[in-house]
Amino acid sequence: MDWTLLAASEGEEEHGPLGLVPVEFVLSLIVFGILFFLIWKIVVPMFEKTYAERTQAIEGGLEAAETKQAEADAKLAELEQQLADARHEAARIREEAREQGAQIVAEMREQAQAEASRIVEHGKAQIEAERQQAVTSLRAEVGGLAANLAGRIVGESLDDDARQSRVVERFLAELEASS
Repeated sequence: MDWTLLAASEGEEEHGPLGLVPVEFVLSLIVFGILFFLIWKIVVPMFEKTYAERTQAIEGGLEAAETKQAEADAKLAELEQQLADARHEAARIREEAREQGAQIVAEMREQAQAEASRIVEHGKAQIEAERQQAVTSLRAEVGGLAANLAGRIVGESLDDDARQSRVVERFLAELEASS
């Protein structure tokens, strides 16, 4: 007899067809069940809680970002409107300044023309006054010379002012009529 086969067969307990020891298998199932239960009740809720918190934080961050983006868009639109208004106002002010400048130039031209007309009128009046003075002075000189000459020709003195004046006036009138 073969003692090795006999010893091998005596030390073996009865195994199932798969070579499993039923007690170890049951104990393994119980330990696995306890571990599964503990993981299911303790670890999984912590993962779920962490997942929910992260999801909420991400969604909250996205909502906050969308809100900030909407605020920034609104502020940008407001600033663009203000810029457009400022440009419009600047264009209006430039146009008003141009109009005022043209009006000031027109007023200055009118004042200059009025001043020039006044100066010309004053000059004409002054020239006319000087001409009248020259004519009066010339009449007096011509009258005196004419009276002297007439006195020499006639042979009598025309010292009488009234007579001298009449003779000078008649002489000048004849001179003006002939020219």
